[in-house]
Amino acid sequence: MNKMKSGRVVLLLLLCWNVANFAVIAAAPQTCPANLQGQCGESEEWKGEFFPGIPKIKYEGPNSKNHLAFKWYNAEEVILGKKMKDWMRFSVAFWHTFRGTGGDPFGGPTKFWPWEDGTNSVAMAKRRMRANFEFLNKIGVDYWCFHDRDIAPEGDTLKESNEYLDEVVALAKELQGSKIKPLWGTAQLFVQPRYMHGAATSSELGVYAYAAAQVKKAMDVTNYLGGENYVFWGGREGYQTLLNTDMERELNHLASFFHSAVAYKKKIGFNGTLLIEPKPQEPTKHQYDWDAATAANFLRKYGLLGEFKLNIECNHATLSGHSCHHELETARINGLLGNIDANTGDPQVGWDTDQFLTDISEATMVMLSVIRNGGIAPGGFNFDAKLRRESTDVEDIFIAHIVGMDTLARGLRSAAKLVEEGSLTELVRKRYESFDSEIGKKIEAGDADLEFLEKKALEWGEPKVPSAKQELAEMLFQSAL
Repeated sequence: MNKMKSGRVVLLLLLCWNVANFAVIAAAPQTCPANLQGQCGESEEWKGEFFPGIPKIKYEGPNSKNHLAFKWYNAEEVILGKKMKDWMRFSVAFWHTFRGTGGDPFGGPTKFWPWEDGTNSVAMAKRRMRANFEFLNKIGVDYWCFHDRDIAPEGDTLKESNEYLDEVVALAKELQGSKIKPLWGTAQLFVQPRYMHGAATSSELGVYAYAAAQVKKAMDVTNYLGGENYVFWGGREGYQTLLNTDMERELNHLASFFHSAVAYKKKIGFNGTLLIEPKPQEPTKHQYDWDAATAANFLRKYGLLGEFKLNIECNHATLSGHSCHHELETARINGLLGNIDANTGDPQVGWDTDQFLTDISEATMVMLSVIRNGGIAPGGFNFDAKLRRESTDVEDIFIAHIVGMDTLARGLRSAAKLVEEGSLTELVRKRYESFDSEIGKKIEAGDADLEFLEKKALEWGEPKVPSAKQELAEMLFQSAL
């Protein structure tokens, strides 16, 4: 009798445990399994959780050991009169984050995210879009960037491609709500074989017209989603050899293309900034927007100043033989600094590796330019950066963005320290203080001719050249890090 009673108790306990366990499973959020027969693949409207177990990322301070927390980026903290989030205006690049495969020129894909089903269908595009917005909400970022063909598949015709794009964009509009919006949108005018000779600089009229139609649609979509900028990256606008290239004609065509974009922007009432993104090479031997100075000269020659600004990418700066700081300052002093693609390259690798920025010294110099510019709104910092080929865990997507955001936040703190202490600013001022004299001011006003300057040189004799105090400048900089 006791044995029977004990058996009933055990049976009852097991029953209760099963009921409780079933309730927990039923209450738990859905997750997207890798198995194609799982819930994820059953419907394009699947609305489960793509990043189970990863909470909303919070600021915990520099002493935190939590790799899923911010150590330096505190969004609401005020620095030099602005909230940190307003200095940064961080954005996630859809193409690297949700379309990156880990492939490179020497090997195929290494990343197979659990929500992928192996297709490039509209249903798959919608699933990626849901993953994108879950990520944005958990990482605490209010902006995202996209190419048209990243977010929706290309159809057999332009009309079909536009229909696919409209369907995915309708979902993006719904998921955005009132808080999130694109930092910028653009048209992908470099992957499809039709663009092998360029888009706006193609020798084929039909390709030029197709590219124009694609830009028109991408600009419509960006405007519809509330995008704050629109970018032109001429990945194939250049040449491999001048022997078969009419450079002047191609540049004229490119300028006409940009003037048409300006006219259409005004026609549809798009209030965003148009941006050109300089890049020196790869894949073409020479690209027409080589660096910030080249792009600025192009805009001046073709009467486009005031209509465009520049989107400076740090990895592109180094490929052109400059530092990111140099390119930012060149853009800034020409009144053209519009946006920053926050990434870096490897000094030992000669191609565009698009790594997350982790160098605090470089981040500090970047933020010095941003502070001198008074901020970069309506632009921001877009993480045009991808996980390393060897990083294959979903969690790595979060860790990479956290490190990138923390690095720039620490750079902002260091740059603010330099500005508040004023020592570096004073050192630079003193270096040029001879031009603060009456004659120096006359030179800077353009009122000193060569005869006048010769007379002064004869009067003064051999000039004394003071030390540039480079070591002191570097010491002051390092002390702020």
